[in-house]
Amino acid sequence: MKPHAEIAEVWPRDGRVRLVGHIHGHPAEGEWRLLLTRRSHAEQRLDYPAQVKGDRFEGELPVADLAAATDTAEAGIGAEVEGGVEEWDIHLTDGEVELRAGRRLDDIHGKKKIMVFPEQRVRGIGVRPYYTVKDNLSLECRTGAST
Repeated sequence: MKPHAEIAEVWPRDGRVRLVGHIHGHPAEGEWRLLLTRRSHAEQRLDYPAQVKGDRFEGELPVADLAAATDTAEAGIGAEVEGGVEEWDIHLTDGEVELRAGRRLDDIHGKKKIMVFPEQRVRGIGVRPYYTVKDNLSLECRTGAST
């Protein structure tokens, strides 16, 4: 299996999304950060400290940062965002390698349709974690009314 950041826990609450997991298939030495990459504009990135002890990592990100980035997109930087939805992919990085965050070691396939996380709203933008069709973890920012 490809090296990745295996997600064990997702805690979306109190204006933050907290992630806990293990680094799988790669040495866990050095300093690590959670890296968010805007899918429609890969050059736009946000990163946050991650605490690593052994192969276990933990980090959190404020949803207000994603709401602010989505506000910027609506102001014209990313006007092509379809249906008011912007997606951010999550990686764990040590500066040299980027490990995609996901959950693959639990034998549950198709998490996109099974696991649903609550949405948090900031400045009219809803932010919620979700699993992709490949069981990777991403974030969705949706403008307008919550669904």
